[in-house]
Order: sequence, then structure tokens, then C-alpha cells
Amino acid sequence: MLTDAERTDARRFCGYPAYGAGVAGNMGWRFYQAYGAMEYRLSNLSDAELAVLRQFLATLRALEATVPAAADNLDTDQAAVWTRNRSEVEDRARLLGAWSRRLCAFLGIPPGDGLMRTGVSWVV
Repeated sequence: MLTDAERTDARRFCGYPAYGAGVAGNMGWRFYQAYGAMEYRLSNLSDAELAVLRQFLATLRALEATVPAAADNLDTDQAAVWTRNRSEVEDRARLLGAWSRRLCAFLGIPPGDGLMRTGVSWVV
């Protein structure tokens, strides 16, 4: 069984909005077929599938942490023979997005709006 934190991470890495704690309102899985499919699958994974999902989440958390950490090098353009990769942040965000899409494929759901947006987003 997934913890609430694991379910939350699965949702956000798949690009879906926060679920919320309330039962009322017009948002949430009840109004989106893909969100409902994701919630059903997250609630009914086999033990082997849970292990795979947890590995995906561990990988995604590690990749996510590298995106803001890349900002540590933004102030250095060149030092001695070292030259920073000017697209490091975008490259890391793109890698995070690719792994997020792999998680969606594993769960059999389309990527959520958070993965499909263009422009400024946490996933390029």
C-alpha cells in the first residue's frame, strides 16, 4: 500500500494537480477520466508493481533535486579549463520530464497538464 506522500509524489511527477483533502468541489479525479484511472491503479498495484513504482519515485526525487542544485553553477561561466554547460538546468529538467513520462507509461495514463505545458514550467 502506498503512503500518502508516495501517492502525492506519483501524482505530481505524472503532471497532475494536487488532490486536496476535501470531498466537495469540482476538481479532482472524479471529473477527469485519466486522473480516475491513475487513482485506481495507485490503489490496486501488485507487490511487484509497487516495487517498480517506488524505484521510479526514488529516481524522480533524485533527478528533481538536481535541477535546483544546478543553480549553484549559474554564476560561473568559465573557470580555468572548466566551462559550465549553459543548458544544464534545461537538460536536467528535460531528463526529469522524460522519466516522469516513463512513469505515466508504466501506470498506463496520459501525462497530466503539468507535463504538457509549454513555456515556464518545472519540466521543460
